[in-house]
Amino acid sequence: MSDSNTTDLTNPSTFILLGIPGLETAHIWISIPFCTMYAIAVLGNFTIMFIVKTKPSLHGPMYYFLCMLAISDLVISTSLVPKMLSIFWFNSWEIDFSACLTQMYFIHCFLVMDSGILVAMALDRYVAICDPLRYSTILTKPMVAMIGLAVVLRGCMLILPYPFLARQWPYCRTTIIPHTYCEHIAVVKLACADIRISSYYSLSVAFLVMGLDVFFIAVSYIQILRAIFSLPTKDARLKTFGTCGSHLCVILVSYIPALFSSLMHRFGHNVALHFHILMANVYLLVPTMLHPIIYGVRTKQIRNRLLQLLTYKGM
Repeated sequence: MSDSNTTDLTNPSTFILLGIPGLETAHIWISIPFCTMYAIAVLGNFTIMFIVKTKPSLHGPMYYFLCMLAISDLVISTSLVPKMLSIFWFNSWEIDFSACLTQMYFIHCFLVMDSGILVAMALDRYVAICDPLRYSTILTKPMVAMIGLAVVLRGCMLILPYPFLARQWPYCRTTIIPHTYCEHIAVVKLACADIRISSYYSLSVAFLVMGLDVFFIAVSYIQILRAIFSLPTKDARLKTFGTCGSHLCVILVSYIPALFSSLMHRFGHNVALHFHILMANVYLLVPTMLHPIIYGVRTKQIRNRLLQLLTYKGM
């Protein structure tokens, strides 16, 4: 392994993913919660898609966006966890250079899509609560398809420069990545070149996605809350608020860990490297696991359909 660490390579054939440096002896134990979260994410998101597909009454904009979120979560978790577990279980540290860039692209691309889908779901709740009489005429199937296409294209186009820029840098220092996956900055930091273009571009994307998406979601929910508090009775307010409660929970679960991880990278210079890496994995994997749980528990139609399926199978 040492021979490949400092070879003069402008385009290395492989990188070495170390997993979580400093916690190598605990890799097996660390793999247990991550494997469990992945299993829950896969089972939960496939269950959500199956329920929506098999129940015609759920064939509406809100549930179409929910299926898009489930697909995005499955891609993120599947891009991340299998390689991580192969490192933890089989000491499979090597990853092909092209595979590394592909993993980088898929993880970051679908993270952007995830955020875009949350904005679309906030728009859905805004129209449903603030302009319910025009809901079916505004959020038609073609409109939902157009929104979905826009979300996909935005994610693909914004992240496309990541692997292209990373591929052009010369890697002549080391090919060791102290991480469990090919995180963009962790990879380009290995280049023996001025990587400010990659660094500034990734910062711009983070600002555009996180900043603008959170802004649009906040504006939507300010209008939603104004509409809710203008309702005449407490029961009506609680019932209306309950219809968007699950989406609010998903927004918090999605953005708070990402914000915490981002702040820790910017200001937590004294924080141990293994804690940074653990948080980078947690903020990717925990939302993919919790999204289907939140919607399964808090959405009455999905909960009832799931109970019907479980009861039928039990009989």
